[in-house]
Amino acid sequence: MDGTFDIDWGARREQMVEKQLVRRGINDPRVLAAMRELPRELFVPASRRLFSYNDEPISIGHGQTISQPYITALMAQCLELKGSEKVLEVGAGCGYHAALLGRLTAEVIAMEILPDLAAMARENIAAAGLQNVRVVCGDGSLGYPDAMPFDCISVAAAAPEIPPALLDQLADPGRLVVPVGSLSEQTLLLVTRSEGRITQRAAAYCRFVPLLGGKGWVLNEHTR
Repeated sequence: MDGTFDIDWGARREQMVEKQLVRRGINDPRVLAAMRELPRELFVPASRRLFSYNDEPISIGHGQTISQPYITALMAQCLELKGSEKVLEVGAGCGYHAALLGRLTAEVIAMEILPDLAAMARENIAAAGLQNVRVVCGDGSLGYPDAMPFDCISVAAAAPEIPPALLDQLADPGRLVVPVGSLSEQTLLLVTRSEGRITQRAAAYCRFVPLLGGKGWVLNEHTR
C-alpha cells in the first residue's frame, strides 16, 4: 500500500483552491470549479502522489514537471475560455493542464514531443474521463497546422521567443499564453490578436522547463 488510498482528495483540492488560487487572485468561476473537480492526483506519478496538491511543481520524469497549481490556473484564466473554443496546448507532459482545458472548452489538441509522456498523458486523460482532448506526439514549437486556426493556444514550456508558427496558427480574435525568456527565468506573456493587431502583456514571472523542438531551446534526437 502507498498510503494514499484513505486520503480525502476532495478536501485537498478544496484547500488548494482556497489557499493557493483564490488568495492569489484567481477569480474566474469556471477555472475555480474545474480545479476543484479535476483529480490532480491521477496525473502525478504514484511515488509522488502524496504531494499532488503542494504549492510547487512536481517531477513527472524525463526531466519534466507538472506545473504548480497556481500557474496552471493562471494560464487557463488568461485564455478567458467560454466553452466553445478550439485550443492547442504545447507541452502536454502528464496531461493535467490539457485535461483542465478540456473541462473549460469544446476541443483540445495537446502536443507532446516525448513519446513516453505522450502515452502517459493519453492514459491519464482517459482515466479522468475526458473525451474532447486529443494528444498528438510531435514538435509543438511548430504548432499543429492540420487543425489551424486555434482560438486559444497555451504553451507549458519556456521559449526563447514567441514561436512564429504559433502566431501564424492563432485565430483572429485569439489568445496565446506562453512563458518567454532565458533558461533560468521567464515572463508569462498573454498575446492577443484582434482585428489584425497583435498585442502582448506580462501576466507573471515564472520558471518552466525548456521548450523542446525546432523553435525551442533544445534540438535533440526527439526533434530530428
